[in-house]
Amino acid sequence: MGGERGQTPVIVRPERAADDVAVDAVVTAAFATVAYSAHDEARLVARLRASEAYVPDLALVAEAAGAVVGHLLLTRVTITGGALSVAALALGPLSVVPAWQRQGIGSALIAAAHARACGMGFAAIVVLGDGGYYRRFGYRRLSGFGLTMPFDAPDAHCRILPLDSDALPESGRVVYPDAWMG
Repeated sequence: MGGERGQTPVIVRPERAADDVAVDAVVTAAFATVAYSAHDEARLVARLRASEAYVPDLALVAEAAGAVVGHLLLTRVTITGGALSVAALALGPLSVVPAWQRQGIGSALIAAAHARACGMGFAAIVVLGDGGYYRRFGYRRLSGFGLTMPFDAPDAHCRILPLDSDALPESGRVVYPDAWMG
């Protein structure tokens, strides 16, 4: 599964404990020059792994030539509205080593994560990220569902991919676990 860079196949697989150091390096490298980043994404990944929000089957790496070159997490969040509270997932961080970016690795990680998440009972996947990028994968504006994020972020960057639209409240808020907040 995955894209290819030249003749090097890219394999997307579940993260293993032995991948921790490589994942830390991938995440750090991926966000090193991102202007809007606080450059603490590797610490975020560590906090999420140690939290109840962590779903081991939804922590994925992309491997090429025996090296980890990409990483993605889907972790538990809740969407609340009125008396309704539904289980959902948050995508992020999505990280690809700069030398391997724009090779389809991020897309392969997202496709694999979506395939694994379907049928696990979650109502949706939310993401705070580039609206143009995530729109390609079916993510729509969160505000179009009457939902808000707990972050101060532009509406165009707050996205949702419904997995079970009937389970979502008509309006409400995404509640992230404390591990996301630092």
